[in-house]
Amino acid sequence: MVNLVESPKPILYGLMKLAGVIPYTVEIEPGTKINFWIPKETLKKTNKSNKNSDVKPKKPTKPAILFIHGFAAEGIVTWQFQVGSLAKKYSIYIPDLLFFGGSYSDKPDRSPAFQAHCLVKSLRILGVDEFVLVGFSYGGMVAFKIVEEYPEMVRAMVVSGSVLAMTDTISESNLNRIGFKSSADLLLPTSVKGLKTLFALSVHRPMWFPNRLFKDYLEVMDTNRKEKAELLEGLVTSRNEDVTIPRLQQKIHLLWGESDKLFNLEMAKSMKEQLGENATMDSIKKAGHLAHLERPCVYNKRLKKFLTAVYSGN
Repeated sequence: MVNLVESPKPILYGLMKLAGVIPYTVEIEPGTKINFWIPKETLKKTNKSNKNSDVKPKKPTKPAILFIHGFAAEGIVTWQFQVGSLAKKYSIYIPDLLFFGGSYSDKPDRSPAFQAHCLVKSLRILGVDEFVLVGFSYGGMVAFKIVEEYPEMVRAMVVSGSVLAMTDTISESNLNRIGFKSSADLLLPTSVKGLKTLFALSVHRPMWFPNRLFKDYLEVMDTNRKEKAELLEGLVTSRNEDVTIPRLQQKIHLLWGESDKLFNLEMAKSMKEQLGENATMDSIKKAGHLAHLERPCVYNKRLKKFLTAVYSGN
């Protein structure tokens, strides 16, 4: 039977190629590879080459933007509405984090720091030495690790629906607030009912979809389930009192869905205060955790405004 979630992907991939990005696999080392969508103009095939992976990409000629996805879907699915809006002016890089969309590693490390290390190593192979980070949810936590450990590469960053670090205190209080016992129960549902609950918590106003679509989405989510559960365990790394707020020099913009139920607006305001004077914040009305998918035109307009300010020096 045709999977209703997987079957439209060739159409999506074709549209993304028309918008200016193409797939490319980076082998960081034996046993670890990251799948990317990268700017088409950085990859010029020779007559002797039939595969993208046979060609070494060139350095981008436009400002580079790295989009990092969350836990529910692979990169290009998460950021599909941003590509067409930004690809003419910026060099867009969209990875699949480890154990999403075909990216994998045989290493045992499941921490956000390891995800960050793999992304940075991939970008260096791709010829990218400076970029703006855009991180969503789990991807936001990976983004904070990148800017903390590789500050010389990050021009600025935009974060949506995330936190600096998932401490045990934040994790427990957040899960209690929305009625779940563990992150895996929330983010790795095993039933249509569980997936519907996650969807309802992720959007401002849930839309109706047939149960068949939810069943097919569960099938897709089940890929690398064991490793994804380990990623969630590796996310909670420290006690609340042990967390050090990084002193970041970059501009940081918090772009939030006003109705985010997973990481609410009060958490965003608190994080802005913790980050200090380099942090700014903006919220999008009638949008939840998935603001970039629910209200992409508004999200893209706010994102482009921030990027223009960053690259104009304002």
